[in-house]
Amino acid sequence: MTEDREPPKIYLATPPAFELSGFETPLKAALDAAPVACLRLSLATRDEDDLSRAADMLREIAHARDIPLVIDDHFRLVERLGLDGVHLTDGARRVKEVRKLLGKEAILGAFCGTSRHAGMTAGELGADYIAFGPVSADTLLGDGTVAEPELFQWWSEMIEIPVVAEGGLAGAALAGLLPYTDFICLSDEIWAAGDGPAAALGRIAASL
Repeated sequence: MTEDREPPKIYLATPPAFELSGFETPLKAALDAAPVACLRLSLATRDEDDLSRAADMLREIAHARDIPLVIDDHFRLVERLGLDGVHLTDGARRVKEVRKLLGKEAILGAFCGTSRHAGMTAGELGADYIAFGPVSADTLLGDGTVAEPELFQWWSEMIEIPVVAEGGLAGAALAGLLPYTDFICLSDEIWAAGDGPAAALGRIAASL
């Protein structure tokens, strides 16, 4: 099945904190440097005003480029802020509730760490995609457990729901997943790059 798989698409997540005034230019440059399938607002803050201001800016930039915008966890803000969906970071726990609230058209993704069972459950409850990770220990994402390539290979061969690789996507860790994942979710891999996010994203896109 994997030999006919297209190269994975890029899914871009924001840093957990950023200043709006300084983020607009690098974000636009990154989105123009390579095709991006989805943008995710991943702010760590729970302040609704901060989230709303960030969402307003990102929505305008993303939608001008026909890129959907989703938000981490704050599903009750999706309709109010004109977003395209939500990314749930706690596996399958809230998928059924959120799908019922947002309806069939909203994008609903679930991060399931390294749990095959949580991924299958989330898919059965209505998730549009399942994210596994991190794929290497060189990241603060998760509890230190690594999602091995075998998990992505099994998923790609057995499950039709798209799979996303997230966390620690660099070098050999990324290369080993290319045959088995539908999307790669990039964040620190580009925002912390020494040569800037646009150059880093362009370089990764070329490697795909």
